[in-house]
Amino acid sequence: MKILVTGGGGFLGQAIVRQLVERGDSVSTINRSDYPELAGLGVTCHRGDIADREAVMAAVDGMDAVIHVAAKAGPGLYAPDFVAANVVGTGNVIEACRKFGVRYLVHTSSPSVVHAGDDIDGGEESLPYPDHFPAPYPATKAEAERLALAASDADLKVCALRPHLIWGPGDNQLLPRLIEKNRAGRLKLPAPEKLIDTVYIDNAAGAHVLALDNLSGPGTAAGKAYFISNGEPKPVGEMLSMMLEAAGETPKLGRVSPGIAMAAATLVEWLWRATRRRSDPPLSRFVVEHLATAHWFDISAARRDLGYEPTVSIEEGLRKLWGS
Repeated sequence: MKILVTGGGGFLGQAIVRQLVERGDSVSTINRSDYPELAGLGVTCHRGDIADREAVMAAVDGMDAVIHVAAKAGPGLYAPDFVAANVVGTGNVIEACRKFGVRYLVHTSSPSVVHAGDDIDGGEESLPYPDHFPAPYPATKAEAERLALAASDADLKVCALRPHLIWGPGDNQLLPRLIEKNRAGRLKLPAPEKLIDTVYIDNAAGAHVLALDNLSGPGTAAGKAYFISNGEPKPVGEMLSMMLEAAGETPKLGRVSPGIAMAAATLVEWLWRATRRRSDPPLSRFVVEHLATAHWFDISAARRDLGYEPTVSIEEGLRKLWGS
């Protein structure tokens, strides 16, 4: 098929592109920057912002399917930036798919769309959206997921995937932030430690390819969302320590009470909003909630409907990360 991957130059996007190219699909991407490594794979690269309607229209024209990965992530507090990338951008993709008769759309969502601030132990897809969110990222990703799933019908089959804490070689988001905070001695975890899920990059990318194959085949995933993880929940401190060690770092994890951490995050957020800063705050309620609570998920639905199976274990993934 002719497939457009939005955000194809990103960590997850590039992994998806590589898997599609390897199996013989004709792949295009739309990105805000140039990625010569994609062109070297024979990928058609469009330069543009996902919030730019005309740029999206030009990229989607002629495609059979779209895998919509592009998004703005992070603990930032300036909502308009998140709305533009996550909500407006998703709306542009859906509109373009309608206009050009694209039949299949896989939307990359996030488990944070159902995180209400409490523990999630073995969460299933029946979990509801919370009434409120602590930050623009989960709020706008929830709105984008609603838009995507509501668009699914006989003409445009849509499903959403919720990969959780993607990591592996080439990670330019999670691991660099961990390393920076660890080196500065600012990596402190609320006690007691809770279980969290993660997903290795190749597993996350493979799930997107499987979802596309389902939509273009039996279609049982249409209109549904799926949690995607390695299915190996670990205590948060243990997982972060293993990732840091695999990256050649010596973990320097501290401990802090959840109450103190949340109070500090609230103060930092007040300062950031009062000074109208658009940069990411060094601490946020969103981050504290995710460090202080359990969030691991039942991936039975993805196994059943998509045939998803994590092919790279955490142990093997850590070896690959060490070797990178």
